Amino acid sequence: MTSIFELIAFYNSTKKIDSNYEDYFSENYNSFKVTIPKNMTFAGEKVPVKEPSVRKAIARELQKNIYEQTHSLFLHKRASRWFPIIEPILKKNDIPEDFKYLAIVESQLTNAVSPQGATGFWQLIDVTARGYGLEITSEVDERYHVEKSTEAACKYFKEAYKMFNNWTLVAASYNRGMGGIQSQLNKQNTENYYKLLLTAETARYIYKVLAVKEILARPHVYGYKISKKDLYGVPALKKITIDSTIHDLTAFAIAQGYDRETLINLNPWLLTNSLTNTNKKKYAIAFPKKGTKLNDIEKEILPTITNALKDSSTTILTNPLSDSVKTH
Repeated sequence: MTSIFELIAFYNSTKKIDSNYEDYFSENYNSFKVTIPKNMTFAGEKVPVKEPSVRKAIARELQKNIYEQTHSLFLHKRASRWFPIIEPILKKNDIPEDFKYLAIVESQLTNAVSPQGATGFWQLIDVTARGYGLEITSEVDERYHVEKSTEAACKYFKEAYKMFNNWTLVAASYNRGMGGIQSQLNKQNTENYYKLLLTAETARYIYKVLAVKEILARPHVYGYKISKKDLYGVPALKKITIDSTIHDLTAFAIAQGYDRETLINLNPWLLTNSLTNTNKKKYAIAFPKKGTKLNDIEKEILPTITNALKDSSTTILTNPLSDSVKTH
């Protein structure tokens, strides 16, 4: 009999808790109209937010991201892990810091692979990556190397800026190609991205970047309450430089005091369990410094080809002056 009374009491208390939660949820989780900031810039260039078409496009992308909060929270976590790596490389190459947001639009800061083979944070296709100095073999793919692939992306940005002398157009061309953007500028007799009529994907591209920038730069404005302890950290790493062949990378990792999983997570550009190096090229293989905890860092094991990014962007052109691009 006692157990029955306990069950009834538990049921009533649970109902009360559930009722209180429902009241709290109803009061605090309200749908609301996005307020467009009065001033927005990309790479120091003003966004014409007073124009109705621009406001509508920004509102659309902000709304989409805000109401996918779980996904956006992961972007905050990944940004805290990778932006400290990407930002100094952009700065060294005199590329505006806002270009770090392109990596989110391109790949969500994951080592994604599109059905067309665009790979890594910056979604580079094979020939383009090689053209910008990245190594791609059966054993190594430096498109998965965040530092080196960011350097390659910077080479593209510099080349595009020489053509357009405008960072917004440079960013748009990362989606459409230099030739594609230049062709439309000529046809439509304008030098303004916001005045161009473009394919749906390229027309949305800059607005996606602006929305991501706004949410990540001012999360509290959009209802995000993020504790620093919940963000991914930047691990303290040591890099071991080698210039010879390693026949067994697992054994090499174990000799350093780590396992294969750690090796692959920190060096996803290593594709197999061996590294043939007859040319004595120098490779820097990363391992955690002693005492570094990796539990809070998202694993970067290479993904399989995925359709997850179909709506994100297009690849960069093999020939940057071409007028078309392959889509994901």
